[in-house]
Amino acid sequence: MQNILPVICFIAGFLLAWVLLRSRQHESEASLARTVEPVRESLAKVDARIHELEKARVGAYATLAEQVRSLIETQTQLRAETGKLVTALRSPAARGRWGEIQLKRVVEIAGMLEYCDFTAQTTISGEDGRFRPDLLVKLPGGKTIVVDAKTPLEAYLAAIEAPDDGARKARLADHARQVRAHLSALARKSYWEQFDQAPEFAVLFLPGESFFSAALESDPSLIECGAAQNVILATPTTLIALLRAVAFGWRQEKIAQNAAEISTLGKELYKRLSDMTAHWNRVGQALDRAVEAYNSASGSLEARVMVSARRFDDLKSAPLGVQIAPLERVDKTARVVEDSSVL
Repeated sequence: MQNILPVICFIAGFLLAWVLLRSRQHESEASLARTVEPVRESLAKVDARIHELEKARVGAYATLAEQVRSLIETQTQLRAETGKLVTALRSPAARGRWGEIQLKRVVEIAGMLEYCDFTAQTTISGEDGRFRPDLLVKLPGGKTIVVDAKTPLEAYLAAIEAPDDGARKARLADHARQVRAHLSALARKSYWEQFDQAPEFAVLFLPGESFFSAALESDPSLIECGAAQNVILATPTTLIALLRAVAFGWRQEKIAQNAAEISTLGKELYKRLSDMTAHWNRVGQALDRAVEAYNSASGSLEARVMVSARRFDDLKSAPLGVQIAPLERVDKTARVVEDSSVL
């Protein structure tokens, strides 16, 4: 019995310690749970946000993929249309027609339809044959600007399709040589000699800014070469500026014409007013003469006739209540209008 008692005490102490340990463990777990709860809630919110972002990313990726596919399709269509355009421009007739349309559009943008007459595709007979400029722009004073739009583009189109940079530079160099050759050929036509009052230059129209810049890139002296041969290189932008200057000249011409007409009308009106004033004064003089004649006749009537007639009243022979009123003299005269011809 004495040996069992220590064992029992040990077991009881152990159980008590275990109970206390479990109680502390539960308290620690509860405290840890309370501490971790905000973190868990934050992690739950972060996880929900990540899911939302993932859904948005998937949607955006799908939209981007659709746009990329649309861009690829558009690029394919553009490449096909560009190929058709290049094929069409290789035909001289189509290229010439396109240049004429561009030229007419430039004239419309510049406002020359209202202020300037232009004749497209006019044939001119010269000593060296028949020439046909693309545009004749009439200037004030009877002068004319000749515009030619027959630009060679074969080498430029070949440069667009060049497989590498070296071939592209070679084709652009050919393009510059073709432009220079066409410029010299245009100078030899001497369009300015075909008109009595033409300016001493012609305009070589390049229907695109890229054609001009590509030619200058390979041959920067083209502008000086053209100026030396009385030929001006012009793109749509520079030709619009040139035609706007011509339109301004036409407006000034119209203003000058209107001023001349106003001056003529003013002189004519002044002369007519002068004539009318003279007539009016003659009417006034006639009225004065009529008043003078009236006063003379009235004085004669009053002195020679009415004095005798009033004696009937003195002799009590006049009708009862009837009297002869005295004749009054008119002293008013017509106003003289100042003659404008002396101003």
